[in-house]
Amino acid sequence: MLVGQLMQQGYQCFGPGVENGAIVLHELATPDAIPRGLQAVQSPGRYQLTQDPEQRYFAWANGPQAIKPLAFAPTESLWRVARDASGTLQFSAVLPAAPKRALIGVRACDLAALALQDAHFLRAGARDAHYAQRRDALLLVAVQCAAPAATCFCASTGDGPTPTAGYDIALAELADGFVVEAGSARGQHVVDALRLSPALAQHIDDARKQGESAAAAQTRRLPGRNLRDALMSQLEHPRWDAVAARCLACGNCTAVCPTCFCHAEVDQPALSGESSAHVREWDSCFGESHGHLHGFNVRPDIRSRYRQWLTHKLAGWHDQFGRSGCTGCGRCIAWCPVGIDLTEEVAALTAREATP
Repeated sequence: MLVGQLMQQGYQCFGPGVENGAIVLHELATPDAIPRGLQAVQSPGRYQLTQDPEQRYFAWANGPQAIKPLAFAPTESLWRVARDASGTLQFSAVLPAAPKRALIGVRACDLAALALQDAHFLRAGARDAHYAQRRDALLLVAVQCAAPAATCFCASTGDGPTPTAGYDIALAELADGFVVEAGSARGQHVVDALRLSPALAQHIDDARKQGESAAAAQTRRLPGRNLRDALMSQLEHPRWDAVAARCLACGNCTAVCPTCFCHAEVDQPALSGESSAHVREWDSCFGESHGHLHGFNVRPDIRSRYRQWLTHKLAGWHDQFGRSGCTGCGRCIAWCPVGIDLTEEVAALTAREATP
């Protein structure tokens, strides 16, 4: 019903589906294309789909993909230069097509991550036109995360599992249906068109208890929400060497992280020499080239790259954005090929140093 109404209102709808053995947000061809009965078992370095005996629509925590690729594109041309008939170089901006898109199944951790992306790309005086065009076209249908994975720790970061802000529509899936709440004027317009029955007080209370139970079920956590001083005082801790011995510097953690925004800009000239595109593409602080600066590398080894990633994410972001850059989604744990657990590393580094 909801997806059909969104399609009627002209939205290109994205929702959960299975690709390459994982749940991702992909375009829905029909209103009934969202699968039922899927769950995902996650642990360090492991992700496996299983069956949900209750046949729910949203009984999975998350997959490798967050909202990020649909707002901050993995690769895109920012501007082009070409020679005109007189041989003069002409520069032109390249703005992306941004159809109206509705994302169904967004989790609270990813809403919090999107707010951080907004703070970076939409900040006053430095608004990124490419990001803004896509972001403005998104309608977000959030879902309470009632079945967190073993890798989830959003309760300890204060970002979930129940959505509280940043959505247009929020859903809580119960045994006998959904509790629906509008969070914006756009969302209210969609909800009004559905002509739903008012939720009973018992349903609202059940949804609240379900969220509390999901939070209590999480076994992983960070030792505090402000770890800036605790981490920055441990820059020479031997744990950095221990984790570097395991880390492959593959960049998986930064690719699946919903808040990472490192990127590189490169020029791609045409073979004819008549034109060139200036392209932005995702990059990772784990890559060797990312640390090159004026003829030398400021982070020449894996130890320094892992330390840069972790201290920037959990410490430096407090100076930039007033909070940690981690929203507790746990993707970096599940999708690390060697199973490095961020919460375990932080606990070892900040033992007896963390502040609440």
